[in-house]
Amino acid sequence: MADEHQNQAAADASAQAQNGPDPKFFDCVNEYLELANKQSQQYGEKRISLASMYAAARFNAHVYLLNVKPIHAASERAHFLDYMTTMYRRMLNEHLDGMGQERGIDVGESELAAEYAAAGVQVGINPVQTPAGSYVAAAGAVPPAAPANE
Repeated sequence: MADEHQNQAAADASAQAQNGPDPKFFDCVNEYLELANKQSQQYGEKRISLASMYAAARFNAHVYLLNVKPIHAASERAHFLDYMTTMYRRMLNEHLDGMGQERGIDVGESELAAEYAAAGVQVGINPVQTPAGSYVAAAGAVPPAAPANE
């Protein structure tokens, strides 16, 4: 499973680099965000944030158990947890960088600063695109507006 995860991640990254982001991926993301924004109006952002993380964890555990050979589920559990938390932390960093940039908010130094620098991407005061920003732009998505109380 560990090799399968690494191979799949490498294949996904290679395909994305060659072909750009998968439009179907962004259709799914946009549908999910529409639902989350609608529910946030009714139940509040913090409650929906927690519900979203809980649902994502449940769904990803389900997908893991569907794809791992039962005999390897226990031995590959730690690797799966590390892989998923590393990926979530990276996505969260990209979105903090991009949304902080868009909203003019200093979100501190990015954990991805060295990677950005190596790729020639700047974050911070200068207006530039972060990786998440280019994905959002490619999908034609509009990030949620900052709440009025900010």
